[in-house]
Amino acid sequence: MYISNGLIYVVVKRNRTVVLNQNKIRNRTLENYITNISTMNKSTAYEYLSRLNNFKTFIMKYSNLKDLDHTLSQIHNKQKDPYHLLNSYCAYLVSTHVSASYIKNCIITVKNFFEYYDVELSPRKFKMKLKLPRVVKRSKEALSKEDIVDILNFCSDIRLKTYVMLLASTGMRAVEALSIRIKDFDLQSNPSNLFIRGEYTKTKPDRTIFLTSELSKQISSWVDYKYRKRRICYSRNNKAVTEYRTPEKKDTDLLFAVHQSIINPKPKNLYHSLVGSFGKTLDRIGKGEREDSNERRREITLHSFRRFVKTTISDLGYQDFSEYFIGHSGSTYWTKKESEKAEIFQKIEPYLTFLNVHQLERQGADIQSRVDELEELNESLRERDKTKDDAIAQLSDQLMTLTVRLQEIERRQNGY
Repeated sequence: MYISNGLIYVVVKRNRTVVLNQNKIRNRTLENYITNISTMNKSTAYEYLSRLNNFKTFIMKYSNLKDLDHTLSQIHNKQKDPYHLLNSYCAYLVSTHVSASYIKNCIITVKNFFEYYDVELSPRKFKMKLKLPRVVKRSKEALSKEDIVDILNFCSDIRLKTYVMLLASTGMRAVEALSIRIKDFDLQSNPSNLFIRGEYTKTKPDRTIFLTSELSKQISSWVDYKYRKRRICYSRNNKAVTEYRTPEKKDTDLLFAVHQSIINPKPKNLYHSLVGSFGKTLDRIGKGEREDSNERRREITLHSFRRFVKTTISDLGYQDFSEYFIGHSGSTYWTKKESEKAEIFQKIEPYLTFLNVHQLERQGADIQSRVDELEELNESLRERDKTKDDAIAQLSDQLMTLTVRLQEIERRQNGY
């Protein structure tokens, strides 16, 4: 979303662009506020705009107020109590059966909007006069490796399979993965790595993460398929024409963008296409159950893979590295050498590999042979220890015999 010449452009679902001008917004105060928020984060500005438009609908329908400008004026003139207004809005949201977290976000957004325009709200009064519904925190288990293998095996196409494997092997956020360009990959290094641009990360720092050998091969297969030579059929002068064309490959192309005719596709637009295909895959394998508290949300989401990666690496004893690997700030590994991070990644790579059975079997055979060697070494050490124990026991017996003889000699010398 961006604002120019009084027009607010918002990109929404399925490649549609909605233009919200002043006839849509009608409030200079709202336009100024959204402009201010968009300088920090455009996605946040869009969410705030949606929530404030919802609040505007409420006040016009239930509070006899014309718009947000009129609302602010009434509050400043002491003709409307902001706490009562927010409380009424909260009750309205509860009656619409939306989630408690959505209600909380809506109320906080309106509160921030009021405070931006110098409406003084006491934190103590806000807490005392507004009773927001409590957000139920449900425990969510990480996916098992078997679940991920099933999902990958039933993916409907190579694009979705590559996307799911990327999430399950790296723990990236869904939109982070969709922002990846062709030139962000280095598949020739060992291990392969991927550069993630800070403008698409939640905490905004750039970072480089490592890729498993399985994922590197999958990405190469997808790129080869995406830019393959294909047959194009079309009509020219009422005649059917068939041509073979190869799409032009650019380093700046988004990895998962497939429609070459769209100029500068947005990662969020790609998300809506892939999340729909992912949902159909879950339904096909019987894993598409919905949450009890929210029938629109599935129990398994694209974010579930992020929890799997975090849990897997942490369980291996690399808690701090797991924070860095999935992009959390505060990990000490942000400042460590790449060689040190690569060494740890090679230790966890087998646990983030899903379909490369031959590699896993080879690694398993190597591990088993190493275990056999260690068992043989351990047995030889036990035999050596046993020999030492026997020698010590024999020496102890000899010492006891010598002690007895020495005592007898002493008694004879003393005339006993």
